[in-house]
Amino acid sequence: MISHNTSKIETSISQDSKPNYQFALIMMAILFFSFGFITCLNDILSPTLKKILNLSYTQTSYIPFAFFFAYFLISPPSIWIVKKIGFQKSTGIGILITGIGCLLFLPASIYLSFTIFLVALFILGSGMALLQTAANPYIAILGTPETSSSRLTIVQAFNSLGTTIAPAFGTYLILNNLGTNPSPEALKIPYVSIGFALFLLAITIFVIKLPKISASQEENIEETNKKNVWEYSHLVLGAIGIFMYVGAEVSIGVYLVNYIGLPQILNLEEKQAGFYLSFYWGGAMVGRFLGSVIMQNIAPQKVLFFNGIVATILLLLGIFLQGFVALIAILLIGLFNSIMFPTIFTLAIKKLGKFTEAGSGILCMAIVGGALMPVFQGLMADIFSLQISFLIPVICYVYIAFFGMSGHKVK
Repeated sequence: MISHNTSKIETSISQDSKPNYQFALIMMAILFFSFGFITCLNDILSPTLKKILNLSYTQTSYIPFAFFFAYFLISPPSIWIVKKIGFQKSTGIGILITGIGCLLFLPASIYLSFTIFLVALFILGSGMALLQTAANPYIAILGTPETSSSRLTIVQAFNSLGTTIAPAFGTYLILNNLGTNPSPEALKIPYVSIGFALFLLAITIFVIKLPKISASQEENIEETNKKNVWEYSHLVLGAIGIFMYVGAEVSIGVYLVNYIGLPQILNLEEKQAGFYLSFYWGGAMVGRFLGSVIMQNIAPQKVLFFNGIVATILLLLGIFLQGFVALIAILLIGLFNSIMFPTIFTLAIKKLGKFTEAGSGILCMAIVGGALMPVFQGLMADIFSLQISFLIPVICYVYIAFFGMSGHKVK
């Protein structure tokens, strides 16, 4: 993730802290599991609220929009917060904010207010934005720069473990309880329980000791002839790549239950279709564990290019074929999504020197793709058809293949 300058940054972490790298990475894995679990519940929430509130596809897209737009607004101040109070306190505060967002599902369910649901999701996303801004670069320096991509990929695998478990959890506790008279009551217990669990996790983060990044790290970073972070073309192209990747992944997840319910696919009800989400997100989990090994021997950009091409082909099969074959093609995309986020992130932030923190913030802002792409796909689904609307993420994967081929190069 970070260039040769990372080795200098590492010298600013006390030698006494180095034995704690394994413990710190375990805590990061727990956090990323939580990220994935909560984020993936949006894929259950979307068809749930669509049925309860009788929403159109466009209105349904406001659910991921509220969540991911928070990344765009909150990531810039998050950089300042992390610099001021450090990684550990920022993480604790981020978890508390996320917990508050979960608890707001209680009044939203009581008053059956789509607005309160959206506010709750925005607060959820705000906490996650702070967590992501702090966690990704932190993981990158907990070891050698040569293995940063592999290290972030393995931690992201636990994110995928959360996304794999969440659909089964959400289907059992939420979709199964919709019945013939759908009610928001099914949302109360899951989200309130998660909220209290996050409060306990926040307390744990506040009291444990993690390796600290010295505030003086920038003094040891080599000078660069760049005047601002936007002069790094590979960062700008990488930010677009993050935008495209998150947009594609979220769009597919948000509409997958409805896609499975199409007459020409499997024609299943929500409570039956919801379980297939675990295969989509489970593929990402398997791919990240495999990817962390593969990228120790094959250049990450080559793996990214290959995965982008394969994901494009699979998505086209899911658009133009029907039945179980089309569904299998869509579900397999999760496997090839696996290494995209950590690989794009590490390639984009490479050799930024003193602009590393700013670059990380820009990349986290680009997660707003998860807010906008589902809206574009929802509009296309309402105008044409849901199956045809999957052409939107096709564009995203074509760009990701381009970034892996040449856009990542440092100039």
